[in-house]
Amino acid sequence: MGGLYFSWNDLDRVHGDHLRKEKRYLPAAIPLASPQVALQELQTTTPVDSISSIQLIEILGVPTYQIRYFTKARQSAPEQGSSHGTSHAAGAEVKVQLANAATGKLISPLGKAEAVQIARNTVVDPARIQKVEYLTEVGTHHEYREKPLPAWAVMFQEPNCTVYVSSELGTFQTIRHNQWRVFDFLWMLHTMDFQGRDNIGNVLLKAFSIFGLITVLSGFVLYFVSSPSFRTEKKRR
Repeated sequence: MGGLYFSWNDLDRVHGDHLRKEKRYLPAAIPLASPQVALQELQTTTPVDSISSIQLIEILGVPTYQIRYFTKARQSAPEQGSSHGTSHAAGAEVKVQLANAATGKLISPLGKAEAVQIARNTVVDPARIQKVEYLTEVGTHHEYREKPLPAWAVMFQEPNCTVYVSSELGTFQTIRHNQWRVFDFLWMLHTMDFQGRDNIGNVLLKAFSIFGLITVLSGFVLYFVSSPSFRTEKKRR
């Protein structure tokens, strides 16, 4: 059943691309302030140690800098032989700060109204909202697992889907609908990874793969020993 569902479904539809509007882009002539303006304001309240990335994004028509950085509290000793740069402990958390790219002023994480508008701008019309939730943590079986938190979950009655918007990143993350949920359930059975879904090297799957191979080989053996020619040859002996 899983194989049939995987092969007869368009993966783009499973991802919900048919429920999304065409992506909008910022005009090239838009006036922008230097990211250094935002960094200087950020450093007045936060001990910024190093920058992971600075990305220009659009939030409800406003050009916005998405600044990912490490704080000095997360700093580890510099690598041996390195004359510049900063290294960090494994698993160090990257913090995010939004800033208006036209003025350099810092922006707070997205509120409910802003997240709802981003979700409305993402899905095709008509867009009727059923419920909105603010997620700070999710379980291993949640459809928004392994995605940035906190996030707003905007559930639509029409089209029947849920749009997830990251509060701190200020961007749309993913869209989930029934076709994806069925795919995810069957994929879980296919990989036998009942937690993250993508660990195809788990012990259970390895055990069943060996058991399946033994079953197939034993079928060939049984066919051979039960064939009339084999029984006739055995009687002659």
